[in-house]
Amino acid sequence: MKQSLTLFILTIFLGMNVKAQEGIPVYFDYLSDNYYLVYPSMAGIGEGGKMRLTARKQWFNVDEAPSLQTFNAHFRVGQNSGVGGIIYNDANGYHSQTGLKFTYAHHLKMGGDIRSLNQVSFGMSFGMILSSLDETEFRSVIPDPVITGTKNTTSYFNVDLGASYNYLEFYAHAAILNLLGSGRDLYTAAEFDNLRRYLVSVGYLFGRSEWRVEPSILFQMTDFTNEKTVDLNAKVYRDVDFGTVWGGLSYRRSFDGAQFQQNGSFGEQRLQLFTPIIGVNVDKFMFSYNYSYQTGDIRFDNGGFHQITIGYNIGQNTENRYDCYCPAANY
Repeated sequence: MKQSLTLFILTIFLGMNVKAQEGIPVYFDYLSDNYYLVYPSMAGIGEGGKMRLTARKQWFNVDEAPSLQTFNAHFRVGQNSGVGGIIYNDANGYHSQTGLKFTYAHHLKMGGDIRSLNQVSFGMSFGMILSSLDETEFRSVIPDPVITGTKNTTSYFNVDLGASYNYLEFYAHAAILNLLGSGRDLYTAAEFDNLRRYLVSVGYLFGRSEWRVEPSILFQMTDFTNEKTVDLNAKVYRDVDFGTVWGGLSYRRSFDGAQFQQNGSFGEQRLQLFTPIIGVNVDKFMFSYNYSYQTGDIRFDNGGFHQITIGYNIGQNTENRYDCYCPAANY
């Protein structure tokens, strides 16, 4: 029983490494032309605005399995400013969090004419998070003073900072999420005040024909646990009569592994996720689907993680589009 419990905890750690942090977990929805969800500096990056709705569900045959829903919208305001907002709900077993973020971004033109994308951007998001731990169903033969038997809820404020550089088909982003320490009173056993995360992305879109290829990389590190992961991504675009179809693959790997014992032998396993993604853009609408599959000897379930994204782009026409194949800026 003890070994089974250890393996269960290890699996949760490996499969859900980003769940230990407050705020929006960094999954793979940013690949559906949704970088604003990760980087506040991308608010209003192009002329017009974007709206994105995402839903993620893990392990359909597991009760209380993690699920996430987000809605975000961001718009250009004037020549050099962008604003945005994010609403999200994240549930994982007996723990859940609901959050709201507001963003302001400032964009600096670095040269070229009005249709040449050469821009440095800075953004800040102000967020309020409501975090809950439901202990009403916890049962113990021997009373545990740590278990309150009630639903504990607390709210707190935090800030995200971001910077981006977009030059034609090239882009680079950086962000510090959960910049402030948060004095939460949710868990009676321990408090985790340092929830800070660091993210860096770089990518380039090759090709100016009906076929295009976009490799990119995203690195993230959690300050408190010193967890580090990297995403290696590749997307392919194809123009068709009704719009653009695209697909790609992402590979996420952790830098550090977790040791485990099974059948008398010791091993080490690192988080490894393979995520194929497909999508289509038709006029101002966008739809995408991705499926994440975890590899390794120890897994909680053979099923993967499903996520869909629906988007709508507004306010941009042929006259104010940038002269580049840059999906994040050209709506």
